[in-house]
Amino acid sequence: MYSQNEEELMELGNRIGQLLQAGDVLVLTGDLGAGKTTFTKGIAQGLEISQMIKSPTYTIVREYEGRLPLYHLDVYRIGDDPDSIDLDDFLFGEGVTVIEWGELLGDSLPDEYLQIQLLKEGEGRRILAQIKGKRPRKLYEDWINGDS
Repeated sequence: MYSQNEEELMELGNRIGQLLQAGDVLVLTGDLGAGKTTFTKGIAQGLEISQMIKSPTYTIVREYEGRLPLYHLDVYRIGDDPDSIDLDDFLFGEGVTVIEWGELLGDSLPDEYLQIQLLKEGEGRRILAQIKGKRPRKLYEDWINGDS
């Protein structure tokens, strides 16, 4: 998948946000400036969240209310010490969890999640996915096929 600009990246986030269910976990990876927070803004739109989405870099976690709660985490600063926050509250809560830099959590990630990698390519972003589990597979297939 390829996004030519921020608007398209947000629209892709919006599409997957509309498909998300309680308990879904998305792991976003990519270099600084790759668009992880921009993609999350689109997810929030799909979850009918009206609050402004900000990067949780310094707060580690931001929570938003919409159709489902959104737990937006940035674990870059705790990458080698995942026990410094109680991830279970977010991973097994009533909402959707989006984890920026989630690959740093390694074995602390749940058994099932959809990893979305954003790669800078030209002016846009190449979007790659790794699927871990049955529910993430259905989510990914519905997302790329445009089902809602």
